[in-house]
Amino acid sequence: MSMLRIFDVASSAVSAQSQRLNVVASNLANADTVAGPDGNAYKARQVVFQTALMGAAGQRDGSAGVRVSTIAENDTPGRRVHDPKHPGADAEGYITYSNVNPVEEMVNMISASRSYQNNIEVMSTARSLLLKTLQVGQ
Repeated sequence: MSMLRIFDVASSAVSAQSQRLNVVASNLANADTVAGPDGNAYKARQVVFQTALMGAAGQRDGSAGVRVSTIAENDTPGRRVHDPKHPGADAEGYITYSNVNPVEEMVNMISASRSYQNNIEVMSTARSLLLKTLQVGQ
């Protein structure tokens, strides 16, 4: 594998983790929202990753990165609370909150953040090694 291919692989991971962080931020922002007028509450979203072969078409060198294949909605029903005085309550007096679990989302955020940081460090180390290699030739 080419030393420069490391940047392609790490940058694909940085891009994927950035999308994951955006989805987590959206989930956390909607953690305490209630169902709208249509009766549907916000549903948590999860990023689904897929292996992405790196290199030009027909010139596979064995390196693989990552990409976001889909962003799936969690179909778990939202939390229902009996509060007949709430303006968003249904006919039975229940309000439906989103199905976002803030603890799980914080774990996802920490995991995505660390993966992002690790891949930035990989690129920084590879850059440093390439610069030192160039200096050896002087």
